[in-house]
Amino acid sequence: MDWTRGRTIGLGSTAIVSVATDNYSGDVFAVKSSELYRAESLKREQRILSILSCPHVVAYKGCDVSSENGKVLYNLFMEYAPKGTVVDAIEKHGGSLDEATVRSYTRGILLGLRFLHGNGIVHCDIKGRNILVTDDDGVKIADLGCAKRVNGVSSSVSGTPLYMAPEVACGDQQGFPADIWALGCTVIEMVTGKAPWPDIDDPLSALYRIGFSSDVPEIPNNISKQAKDFLTKCLKRNPFERWSVIQLLAHEFVNESKFAVNGRDGSQSETPTSVLNRQLWDSMEEIDTNQILSKKPCLPTKCLVKRIQLLVEDDLVFSLKMPNWDCDENWVTVRSNGNLEEEAWACGQSHFK
Repeated sequence: MDWTRGRTIGLGSTAIVSVATDNYSGDVFAVKSSELYRAESLKREQRILSILSCPHVVAYKGCDVSSENGKVLYNLFMEYAPKGTVVDAIEKHGGSLDEATVRSYTRGILLGLRFLHGNGIVHCDIKGRNILVTDDDGVKIADLGCAKRVNGVSSSVSGTPLYMAPEVACGDQQGFPADIWALGCTVIEMVTGKAPWPDIDDPLSALYRIGFSSDVPEIPNNISKQAKDFLTKCLKRNPFERWSVIQLLAHEFVNESKFAVNGRDGSQSETPTSVLNRQLWDSMEEIDTNQILSKKPCLPTKCLVKRIQLLVEDDLVFSLKMPNWDCDENWVTVRSNGNLEEEAWACGQSHFK
């Protein structure tokens, strides 16, 4: 497939996100690229996205391997959301979102999590920068590079420290309840325009306070009683006490019969499909649910510093912005290299027609 790479709209430590165009159909999409030798996270994201289909999770469009500027790149094609992320929406609305919009976005995130959790997948990095805003002001969960499957054995944790649940920060495994904690942190982010724990300025302090204190993120005062109650259900330090996705979807804060934003009630029809085969799960890191919810005490250890280093190295913090369509001098044409066909074949056929 011939395609043209446009401006960079996201930049991380190991990957970039660009707007791109299919040279034959003219379709615009997003491409997330990483050098092939360090593209394992991107390949894992491709394996997950390629078998999932849900209106509340970013759509997979294909992948390939290319040679650009002397580098061999692994490219993951996804649907493009021109309105950017929830963080962009917060900035465009003066630093915070009104509660009606927060309700709508929160319900959309929950619908995406219901699909992922229903298929045994923990996202592991829910936050505003990983939630895309669609043209109709809906939202879609993106960036599944940290995602894991429940049931199995894995010693690693991943994600963004300020959004980590206590059991994750103190060294236990990440399960569905960890996504719920991160959702609560994201709601606070939408309401206040700031990440949770605004008084913490370094990752080590964040993990120590989250994992080894009795604190929870401060719940804003300028929100409704329903919103406050919703947050208390998400931000229980004990993962056993946190509400599940199904329970939260019935909460009056996000119940679709209770609110509407611009005529939308969050009732978009959902026809999720997935093919969760053994080959996929054999290639993914897995989690033991018994370890996830273990009640063993959390004790500070020296490995906390090591985990911080790994998180800093792996975390891809993308600042997604709308592209400047008026300036195209930096656009380049990208074509598959025949010498890389074997690597590209591993991606499977593109979803472009």
